[in-house]
Amino acid sequence: IVNADAKSLEVVCAAYLSQDKLLLDELRSGVDIHSLNQAAFNLPEGKTGRLIAKIFVFRVLYGGTEFSFAQDPDFTSVSTSKKYWEKVIERFYSKYKGVADWHTRLMQEATRTGQVVMPTGRTYSYRQTERGDWPRTTILNYPVQGFGADVMAILRVAFYKRFKQRGIDGLLISTVHDSIVCDVKELEVQKTADLFFEVFKDGQKLYKQWFGQELNVPIRCEVSAGPNMYDLTEIVECN
Repeated sequence: IVNADAKSLEVVCAAYLSQDKLLLDELRSGVDIHSLNQAAFNLPEGKTGRLIAKIFVFRVLYGGTEFSFAQDPDFTSVSTSKKYWEKVIERFYSKYKGVADWHTRLMQEATRTGQVVMPTGRTYSYRQTERGDWPRTTILNYPVQGFGADVMAILRVAFYKRFKQRGIDGLLISTVHDSIVCDVKELEVQKTADLFFEVFKDGQKLYKQWFGQELNVPIRCEVSAGPNMYDLTEIVECN
């Protein structure tokens, strides 16, 4: 099994859709965003704090609120106070002002027109709930998830074409959200891994070919291989 995971796909998509300058710069430089945010948001130190910072960013991008953080077992070990998590969310939006503006624009577009149209043409329709409010979590969540699916579709098609052209002895067997999985002969493992790295590096070029737009943020991947999906070992890219 050779498995390729897109690194921080949701964050990459949010950076592009929001054009948040700081987030784009962080992704381009390859810094450890989650460790930086661990300190910036005043979250606990150590590996646990970094993991919390990582999950926190994804949840905020999906419309997470202080109430949900205060109730979620993943975060209650830090605090069960809504005021505490409200402060952390404020720090996030204070740091990533472009994301804050983008979230505001999404809500305005959805409530004004009843839909949100993505750069790829994907369109989401929304309507008010029975209580008369708008589904904020859904409005913020769907664009990130959908754009990520569009990007992965481009990469998957390009990978499959090159996989066949180069005569790799194996099969593309599964794609799940931000991963592409192959089943290949052992002798083909490195060749398959190299192809994954190549295709993801070409992600920006492929996006422009398909949609005629610049994707001004890199798409990177982590590749691992093993006899099954449980026993996978990371393969380091050969420069």
